[in-house]
Amino acid sequence: MTSTGFAIRPVRPADSDSVCRVCLLTGDNGRDATDLYADPALLGQIYAAPYAHFAAECGFVVEDDLGLGGYILGAVDTAEFETQLERSWWPALRQRYADPSPKPRQTWTADDLRAWQIHHPYRTPERLTVAYPAHLHIDLEARFQGLGIGRRLMDLWLETVRALGSNGAHLGVPPANARALRFYRTYGWREVEANHRTVWLGFSLTDQSGGETPAQPGR
Repeated sequence: MTSTGFAIRPVRPADSDSVCRVCLLTGDNGRDATDLYADPALLGQIYAAPYAHFAAECGFVVEDDLGLGGYILGAVDTAEFETQLERSWWPALRQRYADPSPKPRQTWTADDLRAWQIHHPYRTPERLTVAYPAHLHIDLEARFQGLGIGRRLMDLWLETVRALGSNGAHLGVPPANARALRFYRTYGWREVEANHRTVWLGFSLTDQSGGETPAQPGR
């Protein structure tokens, strides 16, 4: 633990349940999404748990005396990671969650939408991965917000993926998540493209001109 009462450490496969819980507690544009899902693990099975198993080399969690309450998770090579999930992660979940496609879409619940994503996972277009091959997700419970932890995690993650050979990273943010967009833009992420569902941001790890070179971890 630091003097401020929290510690940052590498993610482990054993953290799967905890990162799923954090994902749910921040899953409604940064707010608690518990009331939106019948299955509390479903959202995290898509956006958090697989990283603890297949990309632990560039994942970090933050914890205190109350337990794990935040993370930054991602993959150095997005295309390779998505291929690995198709081979080793989605098949078991497809047995657990039925594809809702036969039902009228207007009757789908939030759980149905996420189950559909499991059966029809998004593949990141090459136009993003060529310049920004890595990607990430970062979420913090309320008690870890406003303390500079998000910036510390971002510093650490970008330094890590650069050391692993990445030349850039991307992430997607719903347009309604104004707080997250403000954080990323202030940090130095730049908008690459946008539609009504997602704002795509990119961060170059080869630009030495200033604004996009991450600080040392902890600054």
